[in-house]
Amino acid sequence: MKRTLAHATRIALLVPALALGGCLSLGAEPPASLLTLTPSATAEAGQGTQVTNANAVWIFTPETPAKLDVLRVPVQVSDTEIAYLQDAFWVEKPARLFRRLMGEAVRAKGGNLVLDSDNTPLVADRVLRGTIREFGYDASSNSVVVQFDAIRSVAVGEGQDATEQIETRRFEMRESGILPEAADVGPALNRAANEVADQVAQWVLE
Repeated sequence: MKRTLAHATRIALLVPALALGGCLSLGAEPPASLLTLTPSATAEAGQGTQVTNANAVWIFTPETPAKLDVLRVPVQVSDTEIAYLQDAFWVEKPARLFRRLMGEAVRAKGGNLVLDSDNTPLVADRVLRGTIREFGYDASSNSVVVQFDAIRSVAVGEGQDATEQIETRRFEMRESGILPEAADVGPALNRAANEVADQVAQWVLE
């Protein structure tokens, strides 16, 4: 009798718990789709290169301001106000997506080894780092904006005569006439990011 009563008590406690569980949500519903960056030019399959310091390019993950260190697309509403575009979510943070995009742009030029990890045992004569300043939508001009402040360092000479040349350059691409909708902003950002990545690749290989 005691065993039956104890069993009934456990069932009685379980039923409210199950009912409550049906009312709980463990997180927000996932978005219907996610944005990503797709390279407009890629290296051919099977294409390889001999590994040397001279033809290696080390690409670091760019720095970003706080507004870009998220999975959302920022909207510049005014000089002092920022919002985020509704229903627009990146598959991962823009800095990592853009680093891989630049890496693929360099690979597509041919003959270069791209190190697109922040940690590598190899040494590269060319190093690319920088900061993504803008990677979103400007409401005042109905345009997407990609702005990247790049830093290129190139090893010159050998041994005691070796030096490092450092140069900086700002790259920017805007595309206007874009509606503030995820379906329009996503592809436009992809086009702008590819244009900037191609310009950066040409510059870092000069």
